[in-house]
Amino acid sequence: MPRRRRLRKVVAPPSFRGYKPYGNKKSSKIPVELYYEEYEAIKLADYDSLSQLEASKIMGVSRPTFARIYASARQKIAIALTETREIITVYGHAVLDKDWYQCKKCHSKFSLPPQADQFHCPLCQSENFQSINPEK
Repeated sequence: MPRRRRLRKVVAPPSFRGYKPYGNKKSSKIPVELYYEEYEAIKLADYDSLSQLEASKIMGVSRPTFARIYASARQKIAIALTETREIITVYGHAVLDKDWYQCKKCHSKFSLPPQADQFHCPLCQSENFQSINPEK
């Protein structure tokens, strides 16, 4: 019996739903699904320039597990670039470190400080938003 998979901690969800290749006339291809934890691995290793050990501690996984997540993310991005396929972000096997919300009016993603007494979108002031944490 395999071990139970540990949830991967993601500091912040991606601020986009996906990427679409420009000038691609064949839009019928199946999009590549990039999990939140894969996005986080790319962000920590390539954007923040952290070592795999440092990034694995932030995500709450072992270094070999981080290396597998990172390799999977790079593979998916390479497939999307070479086959001119869309990339869409999906939740995957992760947990967000804070309560994150998405505004239904302007589609921005944000978190609220615990001491906040007014709940509204900090960008458009709308009170119409929903939690994007799956367990909420």
